[in-house]
Amino acid sequence: MDFKTILQEIVQDSNTFSSIGNVTVTIPELAKVNPNKFGIHLTTISGEDFGIGDSEEKFSIQSISKALTVALAFSFLDEKIWKRVGVEPSGSAFNSLIQLEYEKGIPRNPFINSGAIVIADMLVSCLDNPKDDFLEYIRMISGSPTINYNLAVAQSEKDTRFRNAALANFLKSFGNIENDVDEVLDFYFHQCSIEMSCKELAHSFFFFANEGKSKDGKQILTKSQVKRLNALMQTCGFYDESGEFTYKVGLPGKSGIGGGIVALFPKNFVVATWSPKLNKKGNSELGMHALELLTTKTGMSVF
Repeated sequence: MDFKTILQEIVQDSNTFSSIGNVTVTIPELAKVNPNKFGIHLTTISGEDFGIGDSEEKFSIQSISKALTVALAFSFLDEKIWKRVGVEPSGSAFNSLIQLEYEKGIPRNPFINSGAIVIADMLVSCLDNPKDDFLEYIRMISGSPTINYNLAVAQSEKDTRFRNAALANFLKSFGNIENDVDEVLDFYFHQCSIEMSCKELAHSFFFFANEGKSKDGKQILTKSQVKRLNALMQTCGFYDESGEFTYKVGLPGKSGIGGGIVALFPKNFVVATWSPKLNKKGNSELGMHALELLTTKTGMSVF
């Protein structure tokens, strides 16, 4: 497969794509990002790398981090994590309080905010130094020792934390947060503020496409665990637009309001895109378009 040529064609097409999306304003620091950035990077299981555009510029991965925190929690707790968080698509806004009350404090899945906050609580319990240990984990699975938190973004999230604080306190009232709420939220804001390039993001998710093994051969999760998390990304990875992404692209993946998307074709490749303009559901408009073109041109999807 000539991925280099296909990515060049996708970027050429993107130059004529009439995007009407907007950069997120929910986190003030992210609103400062140049809306016209676009990068794409594809890594094959055999180890080839293909990048184009702004694919090596770092950006805030935001909710993409939720797939990595749940992977780390899964490695510690295995199936026990599903006693505190579900595996069903939400069908509601990612920060809904109403659904959480209706379901008595058990978030629908680990990718909506309430579910990710419960996962953050698990990691605060499991890790000796949660923020330092999680960062080391990210650097290990990506093979990139320069990945770091963007402290300005983390502070911006803390300054506008009111909805997430409400969710966390609501979870605490149901007994589904074990640690101090402020400590859990501090970890959560930092995990979302992590900055990566498309290349680093593709490398970080390599183990999801490689039966649990990282790019340098480390066994991060079991083959069975990866299968389950890929299924979750397929059904829940794109807020309440997961069905649309499955229909158009046909790959498991995860998006974030920083404009990033990472998707994978098991045993074949991982691809990451970045374009900050979001559609009304909070997903990168150009990123979704680019990935739809990729699976159309290659004929490679899980379906």
